[in-house]
Amino acid sequence: MDIIFECPTCKQELSIDAVGAGSQIDCPQCNTKVVVPHPDAAQLEAAAKAAAAAPAPPSPPPTIGKEINAMASSAAAKEFKHFVVPVHEGPTESLIAKPLPTLEVAAKETDRQMRIKSFRHSDHVEVGKDHFDEHLNQWLGKVGEANVITISTFVYTHQDLASRAWITDYGVLVVYRG
Repeated sequence: MDIIFECPTCKQELSIDAVGAGSQIDCPQCNTKVVVPHPDAAQLEAAAKAAAAAPAPPSPPPTIGKEINAMASSAAAKEFKHFVVPVHEGPTESLIAKPLPTLEVAAKETDRQMRIKSFRHSDHVEVGKDHFDEHLNQWLGKVGEANVITISTFVYTHQDLASRAWITDYGVLVVYRG
């Protein structure tokens, strides 16, 4: 016999076997502790009348148009079931994950952006020694060959501070990902 009752907090209708009367369970909807009530007199009378009625006949032959519930008469239906409702500390995790981006989108959205670096020859001459090639090679090694997109040369003119003469010089412009 099942006991049917409501959760006093959320009014969820609950059903449990009579063996569980007096036990404490968690409401599956609001997770509050609920004490299973004992069956009332009307439920006990109905159960007693059903038990006092004539014993069930030994499995009659199946009739056409009538369905037999094999689960209701099995031993599993008479077994006490203690259901456990999962309890979470916080909100439950989503079972549907966001799809991964396509390869085209992933190729476009990289963490490295396109950048430009210019090297003027006059900036890399120290005490009469030319360190332009050294500094450029060190920087290119640090950035990595795979990240360099283009290397272009340029010519520019600047005024020498000592002689006040206009000097034509060269430089390198590097476009890279960084």
